[in-house]
Amino acid sequence: MANILESRERLRPALAETAIDADAFKALRRDNLARWPTGSQVDLDEAVDYLRRLPTHKDLAAVTRAAHAERRCLTQPRGGFGTIGMQKELMLALDRDGLADIVPTTTDSYTRNEMFELAQKGLEESEREGRSMLNGFPIVNYGHRATRALIEAIDKPAIMLTGTTMPKLTGEIGYAAGYTGYLGSGIAYTVSYIKELPVSEGIRNYQYLDRLVAEYQTRGVELHRRQPSFLTGTNVPPCIAIAIAVLDCLLAAAQGVRHYGLELGQTLHLIQDAAAIACCEELTQEYLAKKGYVDVFTPVTSLHWMGAWPYDEAQAAALVTLGGYIAAVGGAVSVTTKSVQEAHGIPTREANAAGLRMTRMGIYLARGMRLDGMPEYEREKALIRAEVRAIVDRTLEMGDGDAALGTVRAFEAGVLDVPWSPNRHVKSRIMPARDADGYLRVLDPGAVPLPREVMDVHQDGLARRAEKLGCAVDHELAVQSVYEHSEPLAQLLPDGWFRDRKVVAA
Repeated sequence: MANILESRERLRPALAETAIDADAFKALRRDNLARWPTGSQVDLDEAVDYLRRLPTHKDLAAVTRAAHAERRCLTQPRGGFGTIGMQKELMLALDRDGLADIVPTTTDSYTRNEMFELAQKGLEESEREGRSMLNGFPIVNYGHRATRALIEAIDKPAIMLTGTTMPKLTGEIGYAAGYTGYLGSGIAYTVSYIKELPVSEGIRNYQYLDRLVAEYQTRGVELHRRQPSFLTGTNVPPCIAIAIAVLDCLLAAAQGVRHYGLELGQTLHLIQDAAAIACCEELTQEYLAKKGYVDVFTPVTSLHWMGAWPYDEAQAAALVTLGGYIAAVGGAVSVTTKSVQEAHGIPTREANAAGLRMTRMGIYLARGMRLDGMPEYEREKALIRAEVRAIVDRTLEMGDGDAALGTVRAFEAGVLDVPWSPNRHVKSRIMPARDADGYLRVLDPGAVPLPREVMDVHQDGLARRAEKLGCAVDHELAVQSVYEHSEPLAQLLPDGWFRDRKVVAA
């Protein structure tokens, strides 16, 4: 067996964005599905038939297209438990009590790292103890047949949230089970979640998943694929998130994907976030067209604040509601929600559902609100366009037009970079911080090729922030910006500001 695997490894083509050959993909699927007993139960023709029979309102691709056309913002939480019974209760609560438009299943850490034996032990222990001993749902261990009970219990489309750089088996089983969406990508997840895996391997792994989705597409089943934002818990400038979203999308399109969502984490600055949402879809379509892909649907999802959260539930509730408002004003097709318990750990079902309702209220309050034509909004979009084009153009140039090669070479050179990335193949020299007006700016670009006129805007705002705080424009300003929204309200906005002032009466 080892000799066969070594032979196949030697025959593996060099990294490129090119679509995986049909015969090669058939061999890859055979090997992949044989890695765990439930994998061998997957039959593509049967899965296609099952997915075709799902009602339209449980088809995430169809639901997303309709929401995009109507400029409606859908709500989607996160959540996963260690047994099918607990997961079913969670999904029903999110569907009915939380009014979720999209119902998630988050996998556990063992499944994410393909430690299926340990996931099996956690599953069995969870069943014995009557509580979840895993931090998510072990979908590979249950397999697609058992997991269909979750899809059939809810009345909404379901999405897999796997948080993995190794999606091959979860993708096969998830789609066969009736999940019509899958979150993850070769670049964003690799540089967000894992230390040792090279970016090239993350890209290869997701090329498999995207090739699988294209196979479903040729059989008449459109599935929702979605590129994730950065889940590092720190600040990521919109230009970095958008540039990598563009590249991830180009890689998926090369495999044949024609429905590919994009995610952006919120900065919690309304104008900047709205501008980023608009630019993300616009610029992705621009680069797709340059490659000749004119039929790829690219809706944008906005993520609730991904940094440090306050312990005060009133403060946290404000961030949750604001997150819905920002997403709707910006024109996002959906918003991924959090709860008031984020600072304390994994939220309860009840808190998760309440976070959905808070977000939905924020969306309602944003009805009809648009920023188009507002000078500050238009300036921010122009700034983001200049930043993203500089990064993506240089990356593609480094790969001689190939997005896969260019991405790997750009990370090696620091042209592509992510602040505070855990991956050792990322330079992490770029450093963002908030400026005097609350925009997330770049304090130090590292080797990222941001134009001089762009950096002048960034540096001016940061200098004004430092002057206001009486501190230096340095690393500490960047660190402070990560934790800012988690600080006590009395520190962020003191209630005694007027008491000590000398005011001259009119």
